[in-house]
Amino acid sequence: MRKAAFFAAALLLAGLPAHAADKVRVAKAVGSQWVYTVLDVGVEEGIFAKYGIDVEISTMTGEARMQQALTAGSLDIGMAGSSGAALSVKGAPVIAIAVFIDAPSNFAVVVLNDSPIKTLADLKGKSLSGATTGGLPEWLVKRLAVTQGWGPDGIRSVSVGSPDASISAMRTRQVDGMMTANSTGFTLEKQGIAHILIHVGDYAKDYHSALVFARNDFVAQSPDVAQRYLKGMFASVAFIRANKAKSVEIAAKVMHLDPAILDRVYDLEVGAFSSDGHFDPKAVELVKQSFIEMGMLTEKPRTDEILTSKFVPVKF
Repeated sequence: MRKAAFFAAALLLAGLPAHAADKVRVAKAVGSQWVYTVLDVGVEEGIFAKYGIDVEISTMTGEARMQQALTAGSLDIGMAGSSGAALSVKGAPVIAIAVFIDAPSNFAVVVLNDSPIKTLADLKGKSLSGATTGGLPEWLVKRLAVTQGWGPDGIRSVSVGSPDASISAMRTRQVDGMMTANSTGFTLEKQGIAHILIHVGDYAKDYHSALVFARNDFVAQSPDVAQRYLKGMFASVAFIRANKAKSVEIAAKVMHLDPAILDRVYDLEVGAFSSDGHFDPKAVELVKQSFIEMGMLTEKPRTDEILTSKFVPVKF
């Protein structure tokens, strides 16, 4: 009798629908950076689903827009440059919960093919465009100038918006070059318009260039969902590292770019991913220093004002 009851219950449970996955609204700061396709890979390969997470992906036109959407409550999580962490000190209800990208190997300085700028030294006193004021590209311009001994204003940063706007500004000589994604540089090279002058990852090695941000209330009310999201994300990073061809195929479809270009991008950028999201104290200090260098803050904030380590390192 007991066995019969057990099997009857088992059959009844088997007929019930599976528990719905938890929806998480996630945004990429921009669509022009290959590293953000980790979300698309994770969704297409069913990696997030393995952890009971249904990712709803949005793409913003810059870090500022992404932070605004988080603050407004229309997103749960955002992936963006670390400069956005300064907004937490200014009252934004957002906190960094993991490191996404370490050294900014995904950025390069691009100039026109007929530009008089031929070497890094030629950038002194010139202008480079980027997406938004206070974003990572702006700091990278300043950082590059500082490493050359020219001071933070040794290269002028000009915020113009989208990559298309940056390309237009460069082609019409409103700026001397761009601080932009490697993929944009390689695409312009293929078109015979411009070329990559330098890759900038080597100029900020001890740095967390991109972070995973979450709303404070989301973290407080749904810590298990946040943790499972991170498990899915870093499992997706591991998949990308082990499966170049498939990762490039998915990225090419999402970004509408030549797979041959993304093949080159993969080789340059795959090593920049954090494997478990942990925060390195030295890199965090440089992130804090960047807030001052960009005029976002007048002094370094406490670490607990900008990030929480409760979810990292991530084990999956």
